[in-house]
Amino acid sequence: MAKPSTLVYLSSSMHRDGSTDLTRLTDGTATYSDTKLWVTALTLALATRWEGTSAHAVDPGWVPTRMGGPAATDDLTAGHRTQTWLATGTGVTPHTGGYWYHQHTEDPHPAARDPRFQERLLRALRDLTGVALD
Repeated sequence: MAKPSTLVYLSSSMHRDGSTDLTRLTDGTATYSDTKLWVTALTLALATRWEGTSAHAVDPGWVPTRMGGPAATDDLTAGHRTQTWLATGTGVTPHTGGYWYHQHTEDPHPAARDPRFQERLLRALRDLTGVALD
């Protein structure tokens, strides 16, 4: 498969409570927060490894969807606007490797930017799926 020019992954502010224990990938103990940390780290790994591909992670906020529920306090429209804006690439700075909330970058969990954790994650995903992300 050819590498795409743009990747926009859905994350969550809950990624900050995620674990770097990658045994959780296969032992059935992964939490929502873990998976969102891992997808954020995967995004930022691809942003630095895949030249010519713009990769970003988005926190849409706690929005009133079936998952978020009716008590959610965030703006559903603002969440998808950020995703659309990133997908079109119009005026996005940084061009790649951002963690976004309502069209503003935020600092993700430190492990998400840690090259050693990214490498461990990519290795674990390769071992699990048989697919290496060069």
